[in-house]
Amino acid sequence: MLKRLIPPNFFIAIIALAKISSLAAQEVNLFQYWLELAAADQTYADLASEIGRTEAFREFLGEDSIVFRDGRGPVDALEEYRTANWEADELTWESHYIDVSRDGDLGLTSGPYELVDPTLEDPYLFGHLVSIWKKNNGRWELMADMAAGIPGYLSLNVEPDFEDTRPVLEETAHPAMANVEGNSMQALIDADNLFGLSINFRGGQRALLRYGLESTRVYLPGMAPAIGAEAASSVYGAYLDNELSTINPISLTHMGGYLSTSREMGYTYGIMETSTGEALALGVRQFQTSYLRQWRFNENNEWRIAVEVLNPLN
Repeated sequence: MLKRLIPPNFFIAIIALAKISSLAAQEVNLFQYWLELAAADQTYADLASEIGRTEAFREFLGEDSIVFRDGRGPVDALEEYRTANWEADELTWESHYIDVSRDGDLGLTSGPYELVDPTLEDPYLFGHLVSIWKKNNGRWELMADMAAGIPGYLSLNVEPDFEDTRPVLEETAHPAMANVEGNSMQALIDADNLFGLSINFRGGQRALLRYGLESTRVYLPGMAPAIGAEAASSVYGAYLDNELSTINPISLTHMGGYLSTSREMGYTYGIMETSTGEALALGVRQFQTSYLRQWRFNENNEWRIAVEVLNPLN
Protein backbone atom coordinates (compact mmCIF):
# COMPACT_ATOMS: atom_id res chain seq x y z
CA MET A 1 0.00 0.00 0.00
CA LEU A 2 1.33 3.41 -0.93
CA LYS A 3 1.48 5.95 1.85
CA ARG A 4 0.10 9.38 1.00
CA LEU A 5 2.64 11.97 1.96
CA ILE A 6 1.36 15.22 3.44
CA PRO A 7 3.55 18.24 2.68
CA PRO A 8 5.15 19.72 5.82
CA ASN A 9 3.75 23.17 5.06
CA PHE A 10 0.21 21.76 4.99
CA PHE A 11 -0.11 21.90 8.78
CA ILE A 12 1.44 25.38 8.83
CA ALA A 13 -1.19 26.51 6.36
CA ILE A 14 -3.98 24.96 8.45
CA ILE A 15 -2.73 26.74 11.60
CA ALA A 16 -2.44 30.01 9.72
CA LEU A 17 -5.99 29.66 8.38
CA ALA A 18 -7.26 28.88 11.88
CA LYS A 19 -5.59 32.01 13.23
CA ILE A 20 -7.03 34.13 10.41
CA SER A 21 -10.48 32.67 11.05
CA SER A 22 -10.14 33.38 14.79
CA LEU A 23 -9.03 36.97 14.17
CA ALA A 24 -11.86 37.48 11.70
CA ALA A 25 -14.40 36.24 14.28
CA GLN A 26 -12.90 38.52 16.92
CA GLU A 27 -13.19 41.51 14.59
CA VAL A 28 -16.83 40.71 13.82
CA ASN A 29 -17.58 40.59 17.56
CA LEU A 30 -15.61 43.78 18.17
CA PHE A 31 -17.40 45.63 15.39
CA GLN A 32 -20.72 44.52 16.89
CA TYR A 33 -19.68 45.89 20.29
CA TRP A 34 -18.59 49.10 18.54
CA LEU A 35 -22.01 49.44 16.90
CA GLU A 36 -23.78 48.79 20.21
CA LEU A 37 -21.81 51.53 21.96
CA ALA A 38 -22.39 53.93 19.06
CA ALA A 39 -26.12 53.30 19.35
CA ALA A 40 -26.09 53.77 23.14
CA ASP A 41 -24.22 57.07 22.86
CA GLN A 42 -26.60 58.34 20.17
CA THR A 43 -29.63 57.34 22.26
CA TYR A 44 -28.09 59.18 25.20
CA ALA A 45 -27.50 62.33 23.11
CA ASP A 46 -31.03 62.22 21.68
CA LEU A 47 -32.51 61.74 25.14
CA ALA A 48 -30.66 64.79 26.45
CA SER A 49 -32.37 66.85 23.74
CA GLU A 50 -35.77 65.33 24.49
CA ILE A 51 -35.97 65.28 28.29
CA GLY A 52 -33.10 67.55 29.31
CA ARG A 53 -29.50 67.11 30.38
CA THR A 54 -30.21 66.28 34.02
CA GLU A 55 -32.74 63.51 33.39
CA ALA A 56 -30.69 61.99 30.59
CA PHE A 57 -27.65 61.71 32.86
CA ARG A 58 -29.73 60.15 35.62
CA GLU A 59 -30.92 57.58 33.10
CA PHE A 60 -27.46 56.52 31.92
CA LEU A 61 -25.11 56.96 34.90
CA GLY A 62 -23.69 53.78 36.41
CA GLU A 63 -22.76 52.94 39.98
CA ASP A 64 -19.45 54.50 41.07
CA SER A 65 -19.52 56.84 38.06
CA ILE A 66 -17.73 60.19 38.28
CA VAL A 67 -17.95 63.49 36.41
CA PHE A 68 -15.79 66.60 36.17
CA ARG A 69 -17.83 69.80 36.45
CA ASP A 70 -17.28 73.54 36.90
CA GLY A 71 -13.52 73.36 37.31
CA ARG A 72 -13.71 70.80 40.12
CA GLY A 73 -11.96 67.48 40.44
CA PRO A 74 -13.80 64.17 40.00
CA VAL A 75 -17.06 64.00 41.95
CA ASP A 76 -19.64 61.25 42.51
CA ALA A 77 -21.83 61.52 39.41
CA LEU A 78 -24.99 60.01 40.89
CA GLU A 79 -24.84 62.36 43.88
CA GLU A 80 -24.10 65.31 41.61
CA TYR A 81 -27.14 64.69 39.46
CA ARG A 82 -29.42 63.90 42.39
CA THR A 83 -28.98 67.44 43.67
CA ALA A 84 -27.98 69.44 40.59
CA ASN A 85 -30.38 70.84 38.04
CA TRP A 86 -29.19 72.04 34.66
CA GLU A 87 -32.61 72.16 33.04
CA ALA A 88 -31.87 75.69 31.80
CA ASP A 89 -28.84 74.36 29.91
CA GLU A 90 -29.09 72.72 26.52
CA LEU A 91 -26.28 70.23 25.90
CA THR A 92 -25.94 68.69 22.45
CA TRP A 93 -23.14 66.45 21.23
CA GLU A 94 -22.19 63.89 18.57
CA SER A 95 -19.46 61.26 18.55
CA HIS A 96 -16.65 61.39 16.00
CA TYR A 97 -14.57 58.58 17.54
CA ILE A 98 -15.44 55.33 19.37
CA ASP A 99 -13.24 52.63 20.90
CA VAL A 100 -14.28 49.44 22.69
CA SER A 101 -12.55 46.56 24.49
CA ARG A 102 -12.37 43.09 22.97
CA ASP A 103 -14.77 41.69 25.58
CA GLY A 104 -17.21 44.50 24.84
CA ASP A 105 -17.42 45.59 28.47
CA LEU A 106 -15.53 48.91 28.34
CA GLY A 107 -15.63 51.70 25.79
CA LEU A 108 -14.91 55.32 24.98
CA THR A 109 -16.76 57.88 22.87
CA SER A 110 -15.65 61.40 21.98
CA GLY A 111 -16.88 64.22 19.83
CA PRO A 112 -17.88 67.88 19.63
CA TYR A 113 -20.49 69.41 21.92
CA GLU A 114 -22.50 72.62 22.10
CA LEU A 115 -23.75 73.96 25.42
CA VAL A 116 -26.27 76.77 25.61
CA ASP A 117 -26.30 78.48 29.01
CA PRO A 118 -28.78 81.41 29.08
CA THR A 119 -27.31 82.72 32.35
CA LEU A 120 -24.06 83.74 30.60
CA GLU A 121 -23.43 86.92 28.63
CA ASP A 122 -22.24 84.71 25.75
CA PRO A 123 -24.56 81.71 26.14
CA TYR A 124 -22.90 79.46 23.53
CA LEU A 125 -20.04 77.21 24.64
CA PHE A 126 -18.22 74.68 22.46
CA GLY A 127 -15.72 71.91 22.99
CA HIS A 128 -15.10 68.18 22.88
CA LEU A 129 -16.71 65.68 25.24
CA VAL A 130 -14.91 62.44 26.08
CA SER A 131 -16.97 59.73 27.81
CA ILE A 132 -16.06 56.37 29.36
CA TRP A 133 -18.65 53.58 29.26
CA LYS A 134 -18.96 50.22 30.98
CA LYS A 135 -21.41 47.45 30.15
CA ASN A 136 -23.45 46.22 33.10
CA ASN A 137 -25.88 43.32 32.65
CA GLY A 138 -25.91 43.89 28.91
CA ARG A 139 -26.53 47.64 29.15
CA TRP A 140 -24.00 50.39 28.47
CA GLU A 141 -23.68 52.81 31.40
CA LEU A 142 -21.78 56.08 31.59
CA MET A 143 -18.87 55.88 34.05
CA ALA A 144 -17.00 59.15 33.46
CA ASP A 145 -16.89 62.14 31.19
CA MET A 146 -14.68 65.16 30.76
CA ALA A 147 -15.04 68.18 28.50
CA ALA A 148 -12.27 70.17 26.84
CA GLY A 149 -13.71 73.56 25.94
CA ILE A 150 -12.53 75.63 23.01
CA PRO A 151 -13.22 79.23 21.92
CA GLY A 152 -15.32 79.60 18.81
CA TYR A 153 -17.75 77.42 16.92
CA LEU A 154 -17.72 73.64 16.39
CA SER A 155 -19.90 71.81 13.90
CA LEU A 156 -21.85 68.80 15.15
CA ASN A 157 -22.03 67.37 11.64
CA VAL A 158 -19.77 64.38 12.36
CA GLU A 159 -20.07 60.59 12.34
CA PRO A 160 -17.81 57.92 13.89
CA ASP A 161 -16.05 55.47 11.59
CA PHE A 162 -14.74 52.06 12.66
CA GLU A 163 -11.75 52.58 10.35
CA ASP A 164 -10.55 55.33 12.71
CA THR A 165 -10.37 52.72 15.50
CA ARG A 166 -8.29 50.21 13.53
CA PRO A 167 -4.91 51.90 14.19
CA VAL A 168 -5.49 51.50 17.94
CA LEU A 169 -6.46 47.84 17.55
CA GLU A 170 -3.33 47.17 15.49
CA GLU A 171 -1.22 48.46 18.39
CA THR A 172 -3.12 46.42 20.99
CA ALA A 173 -1.92 43.05 22.23
CA HIS A 174 -3.63 39.83 21.20
CA PRO A 175 -6.04 38.58 23.93
CA ALA A 176 -3.68 35.75 24.90
CA MET A 177 -0.85 38.24 25.44
CA ALA A 178 -3.01 40.64 27.45
CA ASN A 179 -3.91 37.84 29.87
CA VAL A 180 -0.31 37.38 31.02
CA GLU A 181 0.42 37.02 34.72
CA GLY A 182 0.88 40.38 36.40
CA ASN A 183 -1.28 42.34 33.98
CA SER A 184 -3.77 43.70 36.51
CA MET A 185 -5.42 46.89 37.67
CA GLN A 186 -2.40 47.50 39.88
CA ALA A 187 -0.15 47.33 36.82
CA LEU A 188 -2.35 49.96 35.18
CA ILE A 189 -2.17 52.17 38.28
CA ASP A 190 1.62 51.78 38.28
CA ALA A 191 1.72 52.90 34.63
CA ASP A 192 -0.45 55.89 35.50
CA ASN A 193 1.90 56.98 38.29
CA LEU A 194 4.99 56.31 36.20
CA PHE A 195 3.70 58.58 33.45
CA GLY A 196 3.30 61.39 36.00
CA LEU A 197 6.90 60.93 37.14
CA SER A 198 8.07 60.81 33.54
CA ILE A 199 6.63 64.26 32.85
CA ASN A 200 9.00 65.69 35.46
CA PHE A 201 12.07 63.87 34.08
CA ARG A 202 11.36 63.98 30.36
CA GLY A 203 8.91 66.85 29.89
CA GLY A 204 5.39 66.44 28.57
CA GLN A 205 6.33 65.90 24.94
CA ARG A 206 8.90 63.16 25.47
CA ALA A 207 6.81 61.53 28.21
CA LEU A 208 3.84 61.13 25.88
CA LEU A 209 6.08 59.90 23.06
CA ARG A 210 7.38 57.24 25.44
CA TYR A 211 4.07 56.20 27.01
CA GLY A 212 1.59 56.96 24.25
CA LEU A 213 0.46 54.89 21.28
CA GLU A 214 1.40 55.88 17.74
CA SER A 215 -2.31 56.67 17.37
CA THR A 216 -2.65 58.61 20.66
CA ARG A 217 -5.40 61.24 20.87
CA VAL A 218 -5.09 64.30 23.11
CA TYR A 219 -7.92 66.67 24.10
CA LEU A 220 -6.71 69.88 25.75
CA PRO A 221 -8.48 73.11 26.75
CA GLY A 222 -8.64 75.67 23.96
CA MET A 223 -7.32 73.29 21.29
CA ALA A 224 -8.62 70.99 18.59
CA PRO A 225 -7.98 67.26 19.19
CA ALA A 226 -4.41 66.23 18.36
CA ILE A 227 -4.22 62.79 16.76
CA GLY A 228 -1.07 60.71 16.29
CA ALA A 229 2.11 60.51 18.36
CA GLU A 230 3.90 63.44 16.74
CA ALA A 231 1.01 65.92 16.85
CA ALA A 232 -0.32 64.79 20.25
CA SER A 233 3.06 64.89 22.00
CA SER A 234 3.89 68.28 20.49
CA VAL A 235 0.73 70.03 21.71
CA TYR A 236 0.82 68.18 25.04
CA GLY A 237 4.38 69.29 25.66
CA ALA A 238 3.64 72.87 24.61
CA TYR A 239 0.60 73.02 26.88
CA LEU A 240 2.47 71.75 29.94
CA ASP A 241 5.51 73.95 29.21
CA ASN A 242 3.17 76.93 29.20
CA GLU A 243 1.55 75.89 32.47
CA LEU A 244 4.47 74.54 34.47
CA SER A 245 7.71 75.85 35.88
CA THR A 246 10.66 73.53 35.29
CA ILE A 247 11.72 74.05 38.91
CA ASN A 248 8.28 73.22 40.29
CA PRO A 249 7.53 69.58 39.42
CA ILE A 250 4.07 68.09 39.34
CA SER A 251 2.66 65.32 41.48
CA LEU A 252 0.05 62.91 40.19
CA THR A 253 -2.74 61.62 42.42
CA HIS A 254 -4.41 58.55 40.95
CA MET A 255 -8.03 58.44 42.15
CA GLY A 256 -9.67 55.57 40.29
CA GLY A 257 -10.19 53.61 37.12
CA TYR A 258 -11.29 50.32 35.64
CA LEU A 259 -9.75 47.41 33.73
CA SER A 260 -11.69 45.53 31.04
CA THR A 261 -12.22 41.81 31.55
CA SER A 262 -10.11 41.20 28.42
CA ARG A 263 -7.34 43.16 30.20
CA GLU A 264 -6.18 45.03 27.11
CA MET A 265 -8.08 48.27 27.75
CA GLY A 266 -8.52 50.40 30.85
CA TYR A 267 -8.93 53.94 32.09
CA THR A 268 -7.59 56.00 34.97
CA TYR A 269 -8.41 59.40 36.39
CA GLY A 270 -7.14 61.77 39.03
CA ILE A 271 -5.39 65.10 39.54
CA MET A 272 -2.00 66.44 38.45
CA GLU A 273 -0.73 69.50 40.31
CA THR A 274 2.26 71.44 41.50
CA SER A 275 2.94 71.88 45.21
CA THR A 276 1.04 74.85 46.62
CA GLY A 277 3.82 75.73 49.06
CA GLU A 278 6.56 75.56 46.46
CA ALA A 279 4.49 77.54 43.96
CA LEU A 280 3.85 80.34 46.45
CA ALA A 281 7.48 80.44 47.56
CA LEU A 282 8.66 80.70 43.97
CA GLY A 283 6.00 83.18 42.96
CA VAL A 284 4.67 80.69 40.41
CA ARG A 285 0.97 80.18 39.78
CA GLN A 286 -0.10 76.77 41.02
CA PHE A 287 -1.00 74.29 38.30
CA GLN A 288 -3.93 71.94 38.95
CA THR A 289 -5.76 69.82 36.43
CA SER A 290 -8.00 66.79 36.41
CA TYR A 291 -7.07 64.07 33.95
CA LEU A 292 -8.99 61.26 32.31
CA ARG A 293 -6.79 58.70 30.56
CA GLN A 294 -7.66 55.70 28.40
CA TRP A 295 -5.00 53.01 28.06
CA ARG A 296 -4.23 50.07 25.74
CA PHE A 297 -1.97 47.10 26.53
CA ASN A 298 0.47 46.51 23.66
CA GLU A 299 2.45 43.54 22.38
CA ASN A 300 5.54 44.64 24.32
CA ASN A 301 3.60 43.99 27.55
CA GLU A 302 3.33 47.71 28.27
CA TRP A 303 0.39 49.94 29.01
CA ARG A 304 0.28 52.84 26.54
CA ILE A 305 -1.96 55.94 26.52
CA ALA A 306 -4.65 55.89 23.82
CA VAL A 307 -6.54 59.04 24.88
CA GLU A 308 -5.55 61.84 27.26
CA VAL A 309 -7.95 64.59 28.40
CA LEU A 310 -7.13 67.46 30.76
CA ASN A 311 -9.55 69.79 32.53
CA PRO A 312 -7.97 72.55 34.69
CA LEU A 313 -9.27 73.10 38.22
CA ASN A 314 -10.32 76.57 39.33
